[in-house]
Formats: sequence, structure tokens, C-alpha cells
Amino acid sequence: MFCTNCGGAVATGAAFCPACGSRMLSEGAAQQPAYGLRMDYATWGNRAIGYLIDSLLVGVAMAILYALIGGLFAAVAGVGGRGAARGVCCLFIVLFPLASLLVGLYNRVYLISQRGYSIGQGVVHVKVIDANGGLLTQGTAFVRLLAAAGMGLVPFLPVLDLLWPLWDDRRQTLHDKAVNCYVINNR
Repeated sequence: MFCTNCGGAVATGAAFCPACGSRMLSEGAAQQPAYGLRMDYATWGNRAIGYLIDSLLVGVAMAILYALIGGLFAAVAGVGGRGAARGVCCLFIVLFPLASLLVGLYNRVYLISQRGYSIGQGVVHVKVIDANGGLLTQGTAFVRLLAAAGMGLVPFLPVLDLLWPLWDDRRQTLHDKAVNCYVINNR
């Protein structure tokens, strides 16, 4: 179980959070959405920095893959001639979306469902929780990722999604609202 105020781990049945001292809900009350509870929502700046770090992670992974595979293809083109190089050029078109998907699945689905934060979110000390203060399931984290990716198909919607926490009272993005989750400070 996790504290709905600070996101810290709390033993089941504990009356108070050992990290911040907030009063914990009873087991029956924990099943109800935590809308009325005070949560320490993450600031927009921390969320944006975490997002940039996660994006840089994908960029670095792609640069390494392009360097390795580009070197391999250059060697193949030198041995097999121009035909081999033409045959593998299309692989680069598929490589970026595939690698981005794999990094996204690991960083934004697996890590968030296991520990509550991606690599970038961990650096800025924020955590993604559900309405009851618990970790997201892998399915919920995957739907959250799909919602964010789907918004990328509509012009300007990703920018609106990124800016939404600036005026939202719970500092949620649109992809957070899609799965009813919150990003809180994790200090």
C-alpha cells in the first residue's frame, strides 16, 4: 500500500504513513477513489524535466543503434556491393519506431508498474499512482502509453497534453486522465 499524500510505502493496516505522518485510510476506504484526499502533486517543471530525460534516453539508444547498425551495413555494402546496401536501407525506417516502442514499453510501462516511475521521473523524484495511491498495473500503464502515443497522431495535441497540468487542479495530463492516475512528488 502507498501513502496518498507522499507516495511512500506503508504497511497494510498502518494508521499513519511512516514517511510523512499522514493518516491512512482503512482497508475498506482504500478501495474508494482518493479524490478528496490531499496529494502532493508533482509540479509541471518536474514533469517536463522527467519527460525530457526520458526522451533523451530514447535518443541516446537510437544513436547507439544507428551507429552499430550503420557500421554493420557499411561493412556489408563494402563486401556485397550496392545491392546489399539498398536492401537494408529500409530497415532504418522500421528501426526507429521499433526501438522507441521497446524503450517506451520498458521505461514507461514496466518500470512504472514495478516501481512507480520511469528513469526520468526517478531522477526528478516523482511517482505515478492510481486513484487509490497504489502502483499502476502493467495494463493501465500500457493504456496510458497508448493514449500519449495516440495523441501524437493529432497535430498540436501532444503540446496541449504536455501543457495541460499548468491549469489542471490535479496537475494531470490528458493521458493521466485517460486512466485516472496522478503524478506526485516522491521525496
